Amino acid sequence: MASVEPGSLRSTSLDKSGITSVAATPNVQYRLYKRRFSGLLGFAFLGFVTGMPWAWFGPIAPEAATQFGITVDQVNWLGNILCCIFIPVSLLVPVFTSRFGISRCAQIGTLLALISGWIRYAGTSTSLSSEAAYALLMFGQIFSAIAQPIFQVLGPMYSEKWFDLKGRTTATMIIAIANPIGNAIGELLAPLVGTPRQSVLVLAVISTAVTPAVLLITDSPPTPPTYAGSKPPKSLTSLCRAIAGLSVPPDAYMTFHERLDFVIITALFGALVGATNAFSVLSGEWFEPMGYSDTTAGIIAASLLLSGIIAAIVTAPLFDRFFTHKLGITLKVLVPIVAVGWFSLIWAVRPNNTAALFVIFVVVGICSMAMLPIGLELGVELTRNADTSAAVLWCSGNLFAIILVLGEGALRASSTANPPYNMNNAIILQGTVVMVFAGLVLFVRARQARRELDEAMAAENTVPMVSSPSVAEGVGRTTEELESMKDPS
Repeated sequence: MASVEPGSLRSTSLDKSGITSVAATPNVQYRLYKRRFSGLLGFAFLGFVTGMPWAWFGPIAPEAATQFGITVDQVNWLGNILCCIFIPVSLLVPVFTSRFGISRCAQIGTLLALISGWIRYAGTSTSLSSEAAYALLMFGQIFSAIAQPIFQVLGPMYSEKWFDLKGRTTATMIIAIANPIGNAIGELLAPLVGTPRQSVLVLAVISTAVTPAVLLITDSPPTPPTYAGSKPPKSLTSLCRAIAGLSVPPDAYMTFHERLDFVIITALFGALVGATNAFSVLSGEWFEPMGYSDTTAGIIAASLLLSGIIAAIVTAPLFDRFFTHKLGITLKVLVPIVAVGWFSLIWAVRPNNTAALFVIFVVVGICSMAMLPIGLELGVELTRNADTSAAVLWCSGNLFAIILVLGEGALRASSTANPPYNMNNAIILQGTVVMVFAGLVLFVRARQARRELDEAMAAENTVPMVSSPSVAEGVGRTTEELESMKDPS
């Protein structure tokens, strides 16, 4: 099997291991552009804002239910609806991106986030009935649910298009953790800025203030940073056919072990992300029956995310530059730690146990968030399909979150329990689910096929020593230096 790209002297074929091998002419130059950082900043700001509505009502669920005249389960659905809408929308994001580009999709997502903030605020009017207020709150959350996956799914694709091997994992990390940062800040702010009605106004103002960040995002550089960055995006159909073992183009082919790994990574990513998201929605209901205030519940929940964010910021550059081929081993070390942490909450969630809870959630957060960019990058490594693999992984996380939120809500104790409305059975469910799926990590091989190919191409495409002054001037210089000489933009 072989194919030749039109207009190039580059051919593609498959070896027995299933890794695409490429024969290319020398002197093909890959470049980096300084403006990649402005787009990264835009993605980070917008991912942050679109992540805030998800867990906004979690720590204030009992108060919101009282103030708006609705039930706690209805408040839970203000977070759960984002998971439900996320699943179909995320699968459509690669389709729209291939047609309209990264920049236009980001503009649509920003507009939806802006609209959602003010629709929610309209629902806080005291002249509305509880049904009308809830309808507007839900409608605003639906707009947020459409906007959110745009900035999560496109993260690996943007990093692949703009960053090289020494920065790709870090770029994916920054975009990936922007959403959890939004979750964490939302959980902290919601109980601190006043009543639930006042907090919704704060959320709308923040959404409006960050809107100009979308102007920083552009589609792709004139010259790609790596071989993978030069390839056009592949479709969801292509990935489904590859996983099923059907006929696909050579560069979309997946070996049996790659297909098995991707299925396992999808299940692991779903269970761990789903557990974190479910906890974000239900954090107030976990802790308040045990005597913790809504502020304490929000701080405990935020400790998971904020500690993890710090860990991700520290570890992602290490994986880019030092532990580039150790992603699979890292998963096998960190996944069991996270699973034990969630399982230990069965005994730790009890009255007057704040210190232990903080320790457990900090450990879970550090390990979980460090794995977030690893999971997304491994998805691309195994499939060579950046946006679609990210869509599948995030879909899995949201599907697990829906199942856990609904299951845990159904397991809430009655008013006659001790303590009333406790979530002990719900915590047992979540800990057990995470432990069961964590066992799958033992079967992961995690071969980084995309990186191997990019490294091979980078090694082959070296600049020879020549007498031409224009070429000799560029020999030995980095792409950043070449950019400052030739392309100041």
